[in-house]
Amino acid sequence: MKRMMDLVLSLLALLGLAPLLLLTALAVVVTSGWPVLFRQTRLGLGGREFGMYKFRSMVNNAAAIGPYFTQDHDPRITRLGSFIRKTSIDELPQLINVIKGDMSLVGPRPDVPVQRGLYSDADWAQRCSVRPGITGLAQVVNRSQGLEGERLALDLRYTQEQSVWLDLKIMWQTLGRLSGKGAN
Repeated sequence: MKRMMDLVLSLLALLGLAPLLLLTALAVVVTSGWPVLFRQTRLGLGGREFGMYKFRSMVNNAAAIGPYFTQDHDPRITRLGSFIRKTSIDELPQLINVIKGDMSLVGPRPDVPVQRGLYSDADWAQRCSVRPGITGLAQVVNRSQGLEGERLALDLRYTQEQSVWLDLKIMWQTLGRLSGKGAN
């Protein structure tokens, strides 16, 4: 049921958001050139690597000039990038990852490989027992402001309590969090 919901809602979202996706792609090209999309290796279901897509919100080669995480006022973030990050427009290409089966609409956010060392083996196994999501319980509770331990607790809680109802509730709450407050 969850996979079918992911597919149907992702396809509908891509169709409905097509004008916004095209305008964003054009704005990225005009303001900071190619490429439009940023592909980063992330870890998903069972700890499997996959390429996660985002609209590029940082300068070219940002990964080579800074850490895998961003901070408030990160100089690598472009002016347009700041806007699309605060509104989460940069995340919309992940709908393609959902259709491909790498991600779900709702689940723990996928980590970069270097983050594997932050978890105990048991926590890592539990966290990777579900597909990662575009949004999740940690995102609706804390957005980007939560500490690592708080995010992990919420991710683990999601893996234990996941249901279609919880997913619908998280998606609804996500819409309310798109004001930009708490994003970086």
